[in-house]
Amino acid sequence: MRESLGTKPLPDSAESKALLRASGAVRQIERRLFLKQGLSLGALTLLTGCDVTDTGAVQSVLNGISRWNDRAQAAIFNSERLMPTYPESQAVKDFRYNAYFGENQIPKIDGASYKLNLSGLIDRGRPWTLPELYQLPQESQVTRHVCVEGWSMVGKWTGVPFRTFLQRIGADLTAKYVGFECADGYYSSIDMASALHPQTFLTFKISGEILAPRYGYPLKLRIPTKLGFKNPKWITAIFVTNRFPGGFWEDRGYNWFAGV
Repeated sequence: MRESLGTKPLPDSAESKALLRASGAVRQIERRLFLKQGLSLGALTLLTGCDVTDTGAVQSVLNGISRWNDRAQAAIFNSERLMPTYPESQAVKDFRYNAYFGENQIPKIDGASYKLNLSGLIDRGRPWTLPELYQLPQESQVTRHVCVEGWSMVGKWTGVPFRTFLQRIGADLTAKYVGFECADGYYSSIDMASALHPQTFLTFKISGEILAPRYGYPLKLRIPTKLGFKNPKWITAIFVTNRFPGGFWEDRGYNWFAGV
């Protein structure tokens, strides 16, 4: 198997910044980062007595804390512990839209020509069409989506267990990371243990219906063991790697593991 990181865009490239400015997403990103920075600096001052006017020292300490937090969460993660499930009657049908841009900027994906591209430590790396994905064995789960912004919702998601898909494509299950690239320029990654968790799904449906564009059509990762920003939508590529891939929000200071 040959390892490749695909075509993940650099988070601060001129192209990325232009896209974000055009969509009005900069304000959304700045709001999230302002909230995060305020909480982080407050905690840092209380815990370390660090001079918050020394931005270099502050960032160094925050980065160290974030890395320690990722290691601690990974160490205590139980790949067999299931998140709570709920009766279908509790699933919200009009699920909340959430992205770093408005609904008028949702990617327009043609299902007839859609291809899911695969790369990295995978034996069978041919692209998959949407009809081929729909033929995979599917299951449903009713679990809670928890957003970093403080809200949560219960939804019914239907798709293929990610472990099943990784096995089907001959992915190296001893590799460290699985990464995702999306039609909106978003990108994310998870650890292999989380990828193999029984409740981690590649989802095609919500509330028994094919994903609407606002929910990530045609393909969304559903991973209830992690915060919402680790559940990428509009997935166009998946890669398996031993090199740390980062993520859209993680490269801007969010914790990478992001467990619930």
